[in-house]
Amino acid sequence: MIRQAKGKTPRRPPPKKLYSNQKDPVGVYCRVRPLGVEDEECCIEVISSTILQLHAPEGFKANRNGEYKEMQYSFKKVFGVSISQKELFEDVAKPLVDDLIHGKNGLLFTYGVTGSGKTFTMTGSPGHGGLLPRSLDMIFNSVGPYQAKRYVFRTDDKNGMEVQNEVDALLERQRRENNLPIPKTSSSRQKLDPEMADMIKPEEAYKSDGVDEDSSYSVFVSYIEIYNNYIYDLLEETQEDAIKPKPPQSKILREDQNHNMYVAGCMEVEVKSAEEAFQVFWRGQKRRKVANTRLNRESSRSHSVLIIKLAQAPLDADGDNILQDKNQVTVSQLCLVDLAGSERTGRTGAEGTRMREAGNINQSLLNLRTCIEILRENQMCGTNRMVPYRDSKVTHLFKNYFDGEGKVRMIVCVNPKADDYEETLLVMRFAEMTQEVEVARPVDRPICGFTPGRRHRNQAFKEELSRKLEERGGPIDRDIPVFINHLVHSLPSLPPCELTDPHDDITLPRLIEALQNRHRIRQTMIDEYNKAAHTMKTMLQDMDGKLISNDNFIHEQNGKLMEKDKIIQNNKVEIERLEKKTKMQEHKIDILQKTTKIYEGDKRSLRHELETREQRLQRELSEKKVMEERMHGMVTDTKAKWEKECARRVNAMQLEMQNKLWVKDEKLKQLKAIVTEGKTPGRPDPPPRQTQPQRPSREERLPAKRSASPSPLPTVTPVRPLHRRSRSAGGEKWVDHKPSSSMDLGTVLQPVIPNAIQVSAPSEKALSKCDRYVLTHQEVASDGEIQTKLIKGEVIKTRGGGQAVQFTDIETLKQELTTVPSRKRKSSEGKPASGDQTDGAWTDVETRCSVAMEMRAGSNMGPGYEHHGITKRRKP
Repeated sequence: MIRQAKGKTPRRPPPKKLYSNQKDPVGVYCRVRPLGVEDEECCIEVISSTILQLHAPEGFKANRNGEYKEMQYSFKKVFGVSISQKELFEDVAKPLVDDLIHGKNGLLFTYGVTGSGKTFTMTGSPGHGGLLPRSLDMIFNSVGPYQAKRYVFRTDDKNGMEVQNEVDALLERQRRENNLPIPKTSSSRQKLDPEMADMIKPEEAYKSDGVDEDSSYSVFVSYIEIYNNYIYDLLEETQEDAIKPKPPQSKILREDQNHNMYVAGCMEVEVKSAEEAFQVFWRGQKRRKVANTRLNRESSRSHSVLIIKLAQAPLDADGDNILQDKNQVTVSQLCLVDLAGSERTGRTGAEGTRMREAGNINQSLLNLRTCIEILRENQMCGTNRMVPYRDSKVTHLFKNYFDGEGKVRMIVCVNPKADDYEETLLVMRFAEMTQEVEVARPVDRPICGFTPGRRHRNQAFKEELSRKLEERGGPIDRDIPVFINHLVHSLPSLPPCELTDPHDDITLPRLIEALQNRHRIRQTMIDEYNKAAHTMKTMLQDMDGKLISNDNFIHEQNGKLMEKDKIIQNNKVEIERLEKKTKMQEHKIDILQKTTKIYEGDKRSLRHELETREQRLQRELSEKKVMEERMHGMVTDTKAKWEKECARRVNAMQLEMQNKLWVKDEKLKQLKAIVTEGKTPGRPDPPPRQTQPQRPSREERLPAKRSASPSPLPTVTPVRPLHRRSRSAGGEKWVDHKPSSSMDLGTVLQPVIPNAIQVSAPSEKALSKCDRYVLTHQEVASDGEIQTKLIKGEVIKTRGGGQAVQFTDIETLKQELTTVPSRKRKSSEGKPASGDQTDGAWTDVETRCSVAMEMRAGSNMGPGYEHHGITKRRKP
């Protein structure tokens, strides 16, 4: 026979946590502290209630070659230097206190550079209470009337809460009061510290709405610090030894049955008023480690955590006593964390212990940033990377909040001075990343099932009972004897029982008969009461049967409900999977959108570059075209020049050959004459000597005057040439019409007309006095330069007695760039196209200097067809 192995008793699974499918992002706020007196340059500017602008200081820009520009960061809300502590509490901490009273957890911590105002924001100063004292004040203003007696709620060693009756609580209170040590300070010192007495003004008090009146509350406070990655209890009472003081013992983190982290062995003090809570906090605050550094006179060297626990349990059905059920106790907590500021040892001048402290502070803050970054990556990308909470005590203690245990809010404190710019930039980037982390919204606590308003009805009943008892003049304990006396008086009265004679046989039998009668009546009443009790018992059994059947029906419905819950859970899992898939798709869409934006930017840049290159190509083509035209003109000019040179040389050779032939002819004629004279028989008188033929003159022998410019093409219509005026032309009067919009070009050659009347608009009076007219007109040429045209005409009298102008000539004045190649003008270039004037008129120096002509390279016009100059004024 095989012995069956004994199985292990299965371990009861921990209660399943309920998380909401709805998620909220971490609320990140920003507070700017005022600029110090010695600080001059500010690097932070508040743009709006949600946007903050950060710009680099001037020296920092110079060192980084202008690499950093102005950057804007958005927060849930930005608090400027003029925001009071009350306004900050109302927007940030008040919703967390409301959630605490309604059974939900919350985490609030301050983050920033050292000296940025974190401790002032959390603790405050007299007259300017911070978030911590205001939160305690609001808690006791809300639950103060409904607090349980001291020691009714008792904490255990496993982060739980127990409830004991009032008798046990009274005994424990007496025992602890007897064991209290005698205070060493005077009675005046036992009061609240004067630094905390005036933290909050009475008109600044807040109270939560919707407090459950049918529950009893109790507040517990614990205060710890995390120094060099070790946890110390600031409220722990140690016996001081002046000879050999013992160092404080560090605490360890543990996990309770609900997988919540807590500090094992940490002292939790039950407080009953805001003043007592302030006193407990200040007692631990004095033990906190602070030091004087170069940047802060009282720099926090550790992370401080104040944990406020609120225990609440419902009242029983009568509304008089607390329900003695541990499962009905709800514990909510609010953690107020004052993180130590990040700092650089080079700026603080830390050495030795201070340097080690700064390194541990920076390392813990770095671990916090790493956890936030991995959480953000898991939520946005759908990954499942392990978050390294255990690398630091700060992240390990608060990991439940990031897993959905309560709301998380962060206040980023910044100092606007320019020296903290680099550290502030890192803080802004961490805050921007933290806002993208989402935390599951905590669910509401279950309802106990009792009728609401029990406490109020119980109080009303007690008040009414007290009023009736006062009217009757007796306490409540006399109601039962009155009822008994009424029953006694309903029985028959006893006969007189006085015995005067020992031999009296009448009184005793009469008394015995009366007692027997009263006993019979009493037995009858007992029987009637028994019948009524039996009837009541039957009715109660029937009601129990109905109740059992109802319980069975409820059990069946609960089974069906559990099946529905399973279906709902499966649907929730499917919804979560689809949500993760949706987030992944959204992340991919964001990546694609960013890639599309990058491609669009590249497309715009390439398009702009293409347009720039097209414009450059068009410009090069136009320049090439202009250069071709110029080269074509130069080739044409060179061709015409060499054609004329060849013609000249041919004419010179012809002339030389003609001279040689003429010399030979003359010699032949002389030889012929000699021969003829020798043949005659006689020697007659010699014939008269003929005159030697005249040689052609130089002007006749030379060919026509050549020109350096090519001959005008037949397709070009020549402009009327400018004829040289006679020396008697000085008597003509001109009307010089120059519009007021004409520009002074500052050229050397200026059109100067002697004996002229200058007008900006022609009039009949001016035209009647003159016989010539000239109009100065300016316009932009094709090459972009301004050219001036002189339009000339003659004034003619009309038959009606008026004057008319007949235009006869146009002169054009142009300016050219110095890059245009100039050609040396020869004396023959000034010859006009028409041969009306003699050669001497155009070859003498005076005539050539009196008229300036110009021909552009590549033009189809020869000299004399278009004048680009004016006649110079002759000296008298």
